Amino acid sequence: MSDVEHNSSDSPQPMDIIKAAETAIKSLDDNTPPPIIELLTTFLREVEKYHKGKSTASSSEVSSNENQQEKKVGKIKVLLSKEIGRSANGTIVFEGYYEVREVAVKRLLKSHFDRNLEAEREMKNLITSDRSQNIVTYYGTEEDYNFIYLALERCDCNLDNLIQMYPKNSSQHEPLSKDFEKLKNTKLRDIKLWNENTCRPSPLLQKLMSDMVSGLVALHKSRIVHRDLKPQNILIIQDSPTLCAKLAEMGISRQLRGNKLSLTDHKSSVCAATGWKAPEQLLHGQQTAAMDLFSLGCILFFSITGGEHPFGNDDDRDQNIKNKAYKPDWFLIKDFPEAVDLISSLIKFEAGERPQANKVLHHPLFWDAKKRLEFLCHTGDCLKEESTLSDDKKTALLRRLEPTANKIVGKNGWGKVRWDKKILNDKIKKDHPNFLCGYKFGSVKHLLLFIRNKYAHYVHDPEEIQKHFGTQDEGFGDYFTSRFPMLFFEVYNVVRDCCKDDVLFKAYFEGGS
Repeated sequence: MSDVEHNSSDSPQPMDIIKAAETAIKSLDDNTPPPIIELLTTFLREVEKYHKGKSTASSSEVSSNENQQEKKVGKIKVLLSKEIGRSANGTIVFEGYYEVREVAVKRLLKSHFDRNLEAEREMKNLITSDRSQNIVTYYGTEEDYNFIYLALERCDCNLDNLIQMYPKNSSQHEPLSKDFEKLKNTKLRDIKLWNENTCRPSPLLQKLMSDMVSGLVALHKSRIVHRDLKPQNILIIQDSPTLCAKLAEMGISRQLRGNKLSLTDHKSSVCAATGWKAPEQLLHGQQTAAMDLFSLGCILFFSITGGEHPFGNDDDRDQNIKNKAYKPDWFLIKDFPEAVDLISSLIKFEAGERPQANKVLHHPLFWDAKKRLEFLCHTGDCLKEESTLSDDKKTALLRRLEPTANKIVGKNGWGKVRWDKKILNDKIKKDHPNFLCGYKFGSVKHLLLFIRNKYAHYVHDPEEIQKHFGTQDEGFGDYFTSRFPMLFFEVYNVVRDCCKDDVLFKAYFEGGS
C-alpha cells in the first residue's frame, strides 16, 4: 500500500515507534484511566514532531506532486487538478479512479494523529454500514508517506447544492458556478423538487428525504452514530431514472460498544458548520443516537422550506439550540401539519423525547399520494352503515371528525362551512348538475365520501372531470391537498386515536406511526 522506501536499519525508526504507539492507543478500552491515554497521546505527538523535522525532503517531494495533474497510489489514481471540496483541517476530496471505477478520493493528512484515527474510523464504519444503498459506498484505502487516501462513491452534488440549484422561490435564485450550471442542464435537467399546486416537496424530494432516514436507520442498526449530519454531508447521485440520497462524511462517526447506549468520548468536530448539532453535543452532555435525529429534524425543515432553518439565522442557531426555552417559528410550514408534527418531535431539547429512526421512516410525512388517498377513501368506507367497523368505533370516529370541519374546510364569507365551494367551478356545476347530489357540504364525513367516490370512479368519469381533478394519484391528491391542507393529517390523528389497532386500519400504523 505504501510507495515509501523504509530504512533497512535494525534500529527502530520513528515511523515504527509512531505505528506502535497508535496501535497501543487503539487497543485501549473505556476503562483505561484518562492519565494513561493522555500520557501515550503526548508521547506520540512528541515523536511525530521529531519525525516531522527529519522529513523535510519527503515533504518537498509531496509538494511537487501537488503541481502534477495526477498521482497514482496503489489502486487509487488521484486527479489533483480536479478538486471537489476541502475542509479547514487539510482534508481534500478529488476526483479519481479506483482501478477503472470513477470515484471520489478523500485525502487525509497523516501528520495529525486524530486525522489518522478519523480515516480508520471512517473506513471501518463505511464497511460496517456498506449494506445500505443510502450510505456512500467505500471501495478501498491506500496510503503514502504523508497522506491516507479513501476511495468513495462519486456523487453528483450534495443536498445544499441541490436546494441552491432548484430554489423553492424564484426570488431566492443565486448565480451558480459553471460546474453546477452544467450539471443542472445535463444530468439533472428534468429535476422537479417542488409541487406547483401545494408548494410542498415533490415526490422526488419526498423520496430523497426518505432516503436520508433510511440511511440513518442503517447506521443506527449497526450501532453507529454519525454525529455530523448536515446538508453538506448528504450526497446526491443520479440513480436512473431518479435520484438517491446517501449519507457521507463518516470521519467523526462513532460505533457504540457492547450494550452501551451512549458515547464516552464527547469530543466535537472542530470544522463542523453551525446549526446542525443537538443541544447535548453543544453542551457536552451525554451523547446518544438521538443527536442524529435532532440533526435530521433540522435537515428535513431545511429541505421542505428550500433552505431555511428552524433555529434562525447562521449567527444565532447554536445559541438558540442550547436555549431550552427557544420556540421555533413554524410559520413557513404551518399548512403542512405532517411536517410540523414530525420535525417538532425530532428537534425536542430532551434527547429521550425524540423518536427512533426506524419509527420516523413510517411517519405519514413520507406516504406517497396513492397511500394517502387510499387511507382517506378507506376511512370514508368505514363510516358507511354497511362497513364492518363496530358501531362504537364509528360513533367515536364521527364524534371526533365532525368538530374538525372548521379547521379543515374553514368558513365562507357568511360564516358557514361549505367544502363544495372549494372544489368545483361553475362550468362543471352547470354541465353536471347531479355531481354533488346527496352530500352535506358542512360534513367531514361527506367530504371523505365525495373523495372516495370520485377516486373510485375516476377512470369512468368524462375527460373534462379527469382534467379538472388532475392525474389519478398524484394530481388527484394534490387537488384536495391544495384546497384542504389540514384534511389528511386531521383524519389520520382521529383514526390513530380511535381505531389504530382495529384490523381495518392496522396496516397503516405498523411501524409505530
